[in-house]
Amino acid sequence: MAKNVLLDNVTHKDLKINPARGRHLGDAIGYAAIVPWEFRQVAANYPIFYRKTTNNQFEAVALFGFAPDENLFIDAAGWCGNYLPLSMERIPFSIGYTQDSATGHRQPVIHVDMDHPRVSATEGLPVFLPQGGNSDYLESINSILAELINGVTICQRYTDILQAEDLLEPFVLKIMLDNGAEVELGGFYTINEMVLRDLGAEQLARLHSQNFLELIYMSIASMANIKKLVSKKNKLLQF
Repeated sequence: MAKNVLLDNVTHKDLKINPARGRHLGDAIGYAAIVPWEFRQVAANYPIFYRKTTNNQFEAVALFGFAPDENLFIDAAGWCGNYLPLSMERIPFSIGYTQDSATGHRQPVIHVDMDHPRVSATEGLPVFLPQGGNSDYLESINSILAELINGVTICQRYTDILQAEDLLEPFVLKIMLDNGAEVELGGFYTINEMVLRDLGAEQLARLHSQNFLELIYMSIASMANIKKLVSKKNKLLQF
């Protein structure tokens, strides 16, 4: 269980974060959420799928493996992919909200998971400067979290339109590995290309005007990366 607490430069003056990547550092995950301006980089490296969240909405994800705890882009040297999604790069930090007593508006604040294996008091990148100011590392985290806040809002509009146009369909991947084992991956959605081909000019124009049509085509193109995952899985089984 995560132990998320409000980050402050007094309580956490000695806080450090291990920047390395590995299964023992929390990277043994099969997918990670992504936001729209990551699609181009993600599509060049990983398959893009969609999944229902706990509130029955959809989010876009980059797929790393064929099981919830399988990341085929982690090896002994660390992360072997060419792009690290922002939702992974920000860990162990997250956004929380506090109520402004004067205005009543919610204000975003940074939380840190003190039980995360990257957290240390002795090794890693310092979060705060000796005088109490933000380190360069924390400033980069601030920028990432801001991008994610904006990106999640846009991604929700995008997936809402995908649902409205019936452009999402359940996807089940079944493959046979070189050793004869069968792998089945379900629980995800992908773009329904038949529906996409039948969209009218007005529908396509609406998608294009919001830059969503490009995201759709990048999602479709990213499916070529499934072969990359299968190749990595077969190579792993050789050892």
